[in-house]
Amino acid sequence: MNFYDQLKEELKNLDDSGLLITIRTLETPQGAWINVDGKKVLNMCSNNYLGLANDKRLKEAAIKAIKDWGVGPGAVRTIAGTMKIHEELEKKLAEFKKVESTLVVQSGFNANQAVIPTIAKEEDGILSDELNHASIIDGIRLSKAKRYIWKHKDLNSLEEKLKEAQKDNCRRKLIITDGVFSMDGDIAPLPGIVELAKKYEALVMIDDAHGEGVLGEGGRGIADHFNLTDEVDIEIGTLSKAFGVVGGFIAGKKVLIDYLRQQARPFLFSSSLSPAETAAALEATKTLSESDNLVKKLWENARYFQSKIKEMGYDIGGTQTPITPVMIYDEKKTKEFSTKLYEEGIFASAIVYPTVPKGKARIRVMISASHSKEDLDFAVDKFEKIGKEFGIL
Repeated sequence: MNFYDQLKEELKNLDDSGLLITIRTLETPQGAWINVDGKKVLNMCSNNYLGLANDKRLKEAAIKAIKDWGVGPGAVRTIAGTMKIHEELEKKLAEFKKVESTLVVQSGFNANQAVIPTIAKEEDGILSDELNHASIIDGIRLSKAKRYIWKHKDLNSLEEKLKEAQKDNCRRKLIITDGVFSMDGDIAPLPGIVELAKKYEALVMIDDAHGEGVLGEGGRGIADHFNLTDEVDIEIGTLSKAFGVVGGFIAGKKVLIDYLRQQARPFLFSSSLSPAETAAALEATKTLSESDNLVKKLWENARYFQSKIKEMGYDIGGTQTPITPVMIYDEKKTKEFSTKLYEEGIFASAIVYPTVPKGKARIRVMISASHSKEDLDFAVDKFEKIGKEFGIL
């Protein structure tokens, strides 16, 4: 069997086991209702938490930036790709996050690649929650540091690993965790993590991709949520979810950001964000800085939908955020459930292995501030109808 036949066989195996991902195509901008593959559907799987992806202010800012700055940066940031608007965005993000400095890179994924291998060397130790995002896992793989994987949100397990790292004489101990875990919607026990970090002289790094624009004052994230901004050494954020654009950033002390500007490979060897993306992200940051109305609406919608779906009898796990995992467990049934939702006018994707462990398949419903109460009631009715058809309710 040649290489291409092998790939065909692997794709067939994925399909047979219910693990083949269906990639649908949007034909309209992001919003509460969108056209997908020729069908109008209620959008319940986008990370567009605050509805900013098609916001008028952001679009106008992007158009103006193209007129003022062109369509491309032309180079990496360290050669000729740093424009004034990049610096304006970084300054505004630092003010919003209440930190000394920020560094904007191409994506949240790249932000983890920029930080972890740069500051964690062979003589260091990285302590990672077992359910951390793939970008953290890949960032750790790129480093030569010793690896200590602790049980999900288990502070006793973390302390055991810190003791191991101390015994191994690690020069630098770096604790890394998601702020909000994207598949279950639960929140890292940050106060306990910070306490252990102080006890064992470790650094704390939070990937808050799903906390930005969601948790904390006006959506400033998990560190602000727990009033621990000054205790967290590194915050990773994304501009592609609640901010509605694309890109990632690193927030922390000025000396850290200055060092990353000199050493972080994604910053040194990949072009910067385009002027349009940068201006739109800047406008999103200004919008969040001016008002928390969108964040309040997001949480109002989340509480309403989650209360209705739980009353109906669905298991939504231990979510603490607008992320709503409707647990189906069986992979093939989950795929069929998602297809039925689509037929009934709801776009909510099946989440199966390897995104989640086998036997933990679910429909992950993403609530947005752009949803109306009528939208949510429509979704509740469809989940009840299909749940009964599938024998889940």
